[in-house]
Amino acid sequence: MRNIEIKAKVRELARLIERAKALSETPGEIIKQHDTFYSVVKGRLKLRKFESGDAQLIYYERPDVEGPKLSSYEKTFINSEGVQDLHKVLDKALGSNGIVEKVRYLFMVGQTRVHIDSVENLGDFMELEVVLKPEQSPGDGEKIALELMEDLGVGKEDLLSGAYTDLLKQKELH
Repeated sequence: MRNIEIKAKVRELARLIERAKALSETPGEIIKQHDTFYSVVKGRLKLRKFESGDAQLIYYERPDVEGPKLSSYEKTFINSEGVQDLHKVLDKALGSNGIVEKVRYLFMVGQTRVHIDSVENLGDFMELEVVLKPEQSPGDGEKIALELMEDLGVGKEDLLSGAYTDLLKQKELH
């Protein structure tokens, strides 16, 4: 699976949420997430736990650059009975290298997942994930992402690279 991603700092949270509601024509969905990242040789591997107790194991690769970037990923659903045991195995085998806790507002705008995240100990952010159809090129996805970014009022000066876990580690160092 592939998508084009954009991540940016949010300056006016309430305004961004209202714009996302208007563009998606929905109230959105609120999702609490607890992500544990594991040490891997390439890409990123995380176990995302939800309030229900269920989880997703997600592996992804993407460059750490600002602006639109191609991300390829694989994910699988884990029911609540297996989540804790899976975490123990992954932590023992690979070691964990970061935890990210957030409240995510999810809005669907066409083929794009608009995430507005309040990340514990970090702040408010926005992610766009344009899920590419098999016949679409990364350029097609970039065009959609940039147009939506403009519609949401997100400036290029707010774009970020890396993952939340990277930003949390940088914050700890300063």
